[in-house]
Formats: sequence, C-alpha cells, structure tokens
Amino acid sequence: MTDANSRPEPELLGHPKGLFYLFFAELWERFSFYGMRALLTLYMVNEIFEALATRDLAAAAVYSSYGSLVYASTVVGGRISDQLLGFRKSIMLGGVLMALGHFVLAVENNMAFFLALALIVVGNGFFKPNISTFVGSLYKDGDARKDSGFTIFYMGINIGGFVAPLLCGWLGREYGWHYGFGLAGIGMLTGLLFFWSGIKKGVFMDKGLAPSEEALNKPMLGVKKKTMVPILAFLAAPIIAVMLSSYQAIGGGDTLFGDQNFVNVFFKTIGVVILLYLGYILYQANPSERKKLAVALFITLFMTVFWGFHELSGSVITLFADRNVNLSIIDAAQTNALNSMFIIILSIPISLLWTFLAKKKKNPRTPYKFGLGLALAGISFYVLSLSGASADENGMVPFAYLLVMYFLISVGELFMSPVGLSKITDLSPKRIVAFMMGVWFLSSAFAFQVVGFIGKQLAIESDSAEIRGFASLDTYIGGFEMIAQYALGGAVIVFLLSPLLNRWMQNVH
Repeated sequence: MTDANSRPEPELLGHPKGLFYLFFAELWERFSFYGMRALLTLYMVNEIFEALATRDLAAAAVYSSYGSLVYASTVVGGRISDQLLGFRKSIMLGGVLMALGHFVLAVENNMAFFLALALIVVGNGFFKPNISTFVGSLYKDGDARKDSGFTIFYMGINIGGFVAPLLCGWLGREYGWHYGFGLAGIGMLTGLLFFWSGIKKGVFMDKGLAPSEEALNKPMLGVKKKTMVPILAFLAAPIIAVMLSSYQAIGGGDTLFGDQNFVNVFFKTIGVVILLYLGYILYQANPSERKKLAVALFITLFMTVFWGFHELSGSVITLFADRNVNLSIIDAAQTNALNSMFIIILSIPISLLWTFLAKKKKNPRTPYKFGLGLALAGISFYVLSLSGASADENGMVPFAYLLVMYFLISVGELFMSPVGLSKITDLSPKRIVAFMMGVWFLSSAFAFQVVGFIGKQLAIESDSAEIRGFASLDTYIGGFEMIAQYALGGAVIVFLLSPLLNRWMQNVH
C-alpha cells in the first residue's frame, strides 16, 4: 500500500492540483452567497415586510444581524475544525448547511425565511474560514508559489461575486424571487460537487484531514463526536432563526437598551468582553509588543469602519439603486456585481503599482494605505451625495454616479483588504496570533453593526406600497453626505496617526 506522502503531488499550471478544485468550490460558494445577498434586502422590503410602514427599518435590522452572525460564526467553525473535524469534513458540513439554507429560501413562507438565513449562518461558519486555510495548507512554508496561489483563489471569489448578482438578479426579476434564491442553492451544490470530486480523485493528498480520528470517534452524550457536531450544528439553526426574527427593539428609547434588538445587545456584550481582554493583554505585553499590538488594533478598527461603509452595497445602496437610479441595462439587484467587476479589473494593475513603487522605494506603508482607502470610501459616498443635483423630474439620478462610486470604493478596498490580514499575523505576538485572527474576523461582524446603524438612520417610513422619487432621494442624499464626512474624518485621523504607527511598526514590512 503506497503512503500518500510518498506519491508525487499532482500539479496543474505549476500549482497543486487541489488549488483548482478549491478555486471552483469557492467560486460556486461565493456565487450562492452573493447571489442571495443581491436579492435579500429587496426581498425583505417588497415581500417579507411589505405590509409594514417601517419595512426599511425592519430590513436594516435583519440584514445587519444576519451579516454580523455570518462573520461571527467563522470564529466558532474555525475552532471546531482546528480541534476536531479538519478542513474536509468542515467544508462538506458547511456546504450542505448552506445549500439547504438557499433552497429553504425558495420556500414562500416567512418562518422558512428566518430558518434559511440561520442555516446559511451556521454553514458559512464551517465553510468560509476553512476553505481559505485549506488553500494555504497545500503549500509548504516558504513556497514561492503561495502568494500567486491565493491570487488565483481570490479571483474565484470575485468571479462568483460578479456573475451571481447578474444571473440571480435576472431570474428574480423575470420569474420571481424564489427562482433567484433557488439558483443560488444550485450554485452551492455545484461547489460541493467540485470539492467532493477533488477528495475522490485524491488531489488533496493527505491535506485537510481531521487532527485525530480517535478524537472524532470519542463519545459525547453517548454519540460519537463526528456525528454529534453535525447534530448540534443543525440544532443551532432554529436558535439563530429566533434571534434573527427578534428584529424589533428590546425596549423603547427611554430604556437601557433603547432601540437595540437581541443581536445588537449580544454583539455589544462581546465587544466589551474583547476590549477588556485586549486591555489585559496590552498590560501584560512588553513595550515593543505593546506598540505592535496597538498598531494591529488600529488597523482592525480602521478595517471595521471601512467594511461598515462598504457593506452598505447590499442594503442602503441597493435600495437607492432601486428607488432613485435610472437603470436600463441592469436592475438594482444586479448592481451588486459592480464591486466584484472592478476588483477583477483592478487587482492586477494595483498589485503592479505597489511593485513599481517598491522598486522606487516609494511604496506607502500600511497605515498610509489604510488612510487612502478610507479617503476613497469617503469620496465615493460624496459622489453619490452630488447625484441629487442631476435628478430628473421623477427624482431619478444618472447611473454614472453609482458606477463611479463603486469604482472608487473598490480601489479603496484593494488598498486596504489584501494587506490587513498579513499585518495582523506580523504584528501579533506568537502566543496570541490565533486570538488576534479571531478578533480580525469578528471585525467584519461588528462592521455589520455599523451597517445596521446607518440603515436605521436612512430608513424611510411610508404606508405607500412603493417608495420612489423625491420621497426617498432627499433622505439618501443627506445620508450619503453624512457617511462621506465620517469616512473622510476617519481618513484624516489615520493620516495624523500614521507617522507614530509607522515608528511602532519597526521591522515589520
């Protein structure tokens, strides 16, 4: 019997062959995720909460809660994979749960809607962090191919993010919401089939297996752990569904909780606990570690703010596109493809730009790139705020404003996102790298709390079945100007702090 380690690693185009199976699995998983997201806010406003005068408010609350839980689940799923399941079993379990969630979304029932979102939350926790880490495990430490391998992999993410809103949005418009959601489910199943075929063909060699088969077979409450984990994952879905359906405020404005719902309070509690623990870590660290950790925390904070503005694309900006943008070639759901389109077009040129500047010894340090990213986000929303001056008699603005906005915020994303994760690992002491990575992932969850806050500020109350024209335009224009001011203010703070942060980042490149 031949040992898996003794066989030559199968390759394709100079990379481990397994990379391309993970590429297609992730492409189709992102297809399902972004296809569903493109329809989600529009579906809630026009179907789930259609009878409510406060439907914008309800949709904003559910969208932000869903987004927060989706990203928070990756911390739990990643931990279970590290300790027990391994990448392969985690990805398969997550994929099955997500596919079920997308297909349940195709059922025309309000309770089914919340259960579907919950299944996607739990499934994403097992799938998302593990497939990215699996890519890294295909390469040995120091392998020069690793960076280009991740570039190929992330191209799959953006191809899925570009194609999905176009196809799912078209199906939703032409045949009904549930056909669009159903196509997202088919996309997820397709990704699972690619991954499963890779396992069957042995392209992953011995990578991604469970840390210990013995631990998997140990009983837990009389059931083997490898069986108990999926059972608990499925049982978690109804609990999360109840959390998502509790979108109303816990109390009135004069109570302790104000207009917060259960998920808001849950994340604020987590935030306080994390801040207290980070304070304890900073207290224990030596002066050099303390400075680098402070930079890591600033980077995480800046990234949280940026994602908070960026993720408005799936909520407020989609509603603005639906209600106030003259769209002819594409519809409001399909505008969600614009970000991925620009990422695909711009990623290589901007990567070459950094290489060129590095050769000239003019490549900006990380804090300056973050400041530029936030500034571009602010300018992008300022462009949208100017669109009101070009509105026609029906309160509809030219599509060009939305196109320019997505171009600018996509450039900002490429300035910030690719370097953030690597800097967290570089700046964190080895003993707490895993914890800091968890904080980084949770920052995306907290970004959706920003999305929810802004969504509530820009929510439009109306008893009318349809909100359009100047009834919504003035609210959105004022809101976009406010967002631009916050983002540009954040950029100024980053630029002012950058000299100090650069000194604290000594020997970190």
